[in-house]
Parts: sequence; C-alpha cells; structure tokens
Amino acid sequence: MAARERNGVLAIIPARSGSKSVPHKNIRPFRGKPLIAHSIEQGLAAHNVDRVLVSTDSADYARVARDHGAEAPFLRPADIAQDLSTDLEVFLHALKWLEQEENYRPELCLHLRPTYPLRDVADIEGAVAMLLERPDVDSVRSVTLAPHTPYKMWRLDEASGLLRPLLESDIPDAHNVARQALPPVYLQNAAIDVVRAEVLLNARSMTGSRILPYRMSEIHDIDTEFDFAAAAWNASGALPSGKTFVFSLSALVADGTEDKLGTSTPNPATIAVVNRLHSLGNTVLVSTTRDPGSDAAAEAAQRLDQWGVKYHRIVGGKPRADFHVDDAMIPLFALQRWLDHNT
Repeated sequence: MAARERNGVLAIIPARSGSKSVPHKNIRPFRGKPLIAHSIEQGLAAHNVDRVLVSTDSADYARVARDHGAEAPFLRPADIAQDLSTDLEVFLHALKWLEQEENYRPELCLHLRPTYPLRDVADIEGAVAMLLERPDVDSVRSVTLAPHTPYKMWRLDEASGLLRPLLESDIPDAHNVARQALPPVYLQNAAIDVVRAEVLLNARSMTGSRILPYRMSEIHDIDTEFDFAAAAWNASGALPSGKTFVFSLSALVADGTEDKLGTSTPNPATIAVVNRLHSLGNTVLVSTTRDPGSDAAAEAAQRLDQWGVKYHRIVGGKPRADFHVDDAMIPLFALQRWLDHNT
C-alpha cells in the first residue's frame, strides 16, 4: 500500500438537510446566494486552506456545494445526520472516508459552520496560522466576550430546592461582587474552529485539552428566523425598515390575554418595541382573535390608542407578513435585544 498522504488543512462544512427551526436553512438564499455558499467561498479564499469539503446527507445540498466550488464526494449516512448527531461523528466519518478512498489525512481540520455566513477570510487565516505556529496546542476556537458573567448564574439543586453557584470559584461570594471586578469570561461564537486531525482520531475530541482562543467581537450564528433577519440587517448595516411585523393583541397586554381588555393594563416592553419598529418605517399590524369589524375590535383600537401604541391596523387571523413576533417565530425578547444592540 502506498504511503498515506499526510498534509494540508482540510475545511469541513457540515450541512445536514433536516433543520427543524428553519427548514433547509443551509441552502436558503442569503444575500443573493445559498447560505452554505458563503462558508464555501470563505474557505476557498483562505490562502492557508488546501481543501474545502461539505459533509451532507442530501444529494441536492451536495450539488449546491459543488456548484460553488466545494468537494462533496460522499453522502453522510442518515444515522449521523440526526438532530442529536455530533460534530465529532461527522468529522470522523469524513476522515475515515478520505483515508480509505484517497489515502489522505490532513494535518489540521477547519470547522466552518454554514450557519455563520458573515465571518472574514482574514479570521480564518489567522486561526489556522495560530495552530500551525503552536505544535504544542491541540486546537484553536473562536470566542467572544460573554455578554453575561456565569459568576452570577445559578443552578437549582433538585434534592434540596436550593440555589447553588454555577461556578465553583476561589473568589469569595463571587455572585455579590461587582461585575467589573470579576474575571472576563469568553463564549464560543461558532465562527471558526481548527483542530489537529490526530486529536480527532486519537483523543476522540473536537478540541483536545490544550485550546487557544481566537478572539472575535461578534456572534452571527444563524439558528432561527430571527437570526436570519438579524444577520441580514447586520450585513446591510441597517436597522429593519420597510418590513411588515405582526404582533398579537395579547402580547400588548400585561397579563397576556385579550379576554378582559377593558380592565387590562398595557405591556410597556412590547409597546416600546412596536413603537420603535413603527418609527423605523415598518408596517405594524396587530392581530386579534376577534372579528376586526366587531365592537370588541373597536374597543381594542380604543385601548391601543390610550396606551400610545403606534400601529397601522388591526387584523384577524394570521395575515401575510415578513415576521410574526411570537414564541414560534421571533421571540419578543430577542427582537428587543437586537434593536437595543443596534441603537
């Protein structure tokens, strides 16, 4: 048997077809091309990446990948293309296939998730170079400063019913210490991971134990409809404008029900978001379970006016819109957080 080819940096882009939160999100159009195409093009553009391979269970996804320049030499088995399938299973399968079929094993594996379309090629090159320069390190993982410190987080002890600190720390009463005095904590942002092939194969780990941070400033991973919208708006550098948002009438009421509207109190957090979207030039609709032409709907309109809600009209059912703001589509807290972040 010929000696195994053992060199280079292999980018692997996992792209299964069974997304539940956003169906077929990996090939959904984003800025004029399938979402996965952005990661493929970034991998191909990086000067220190030798191959870009897509691991998918879908022939359609494989065709899209090849159309944009990636290799897609196999279809991933269904048993490692499930909701709970791990990245490690995907990478080990790809490495085994390449070794058996091509007698090839890379030195480094670069993990590019197709759900992070806004990464810079320079960051890919920087993370790869970092691991190439440090033979004593197992992997490099992109991180950003965590927005909330885990020193002030708790877990519930089910047996006693008491709160326990999430982190065991040598800082006395860390949960009562000023946030500014606590150590900085980093959150993995899903943009770029680089790991030695030997670590994957021998330690059966995506990172190993010696991990270098590649510091980044943002997170743009796409997992929900809201994430798609936020990434698109971040890409254009603009807040949402010219879109249609639908809020349920119950979301504008403090107790979450429209049954007793006459005695209900307003939900100021929701109303603030509605008014902000209205001021940005979006169409805001309020949906109700009542007949829009009924006296009850007229009462609702009167209450909304009293509460200072800026909207365009009350509608019945679930009308066509760009976004429905509810737990099934865009959670209110996420929309509010995004608007505040871009103020």
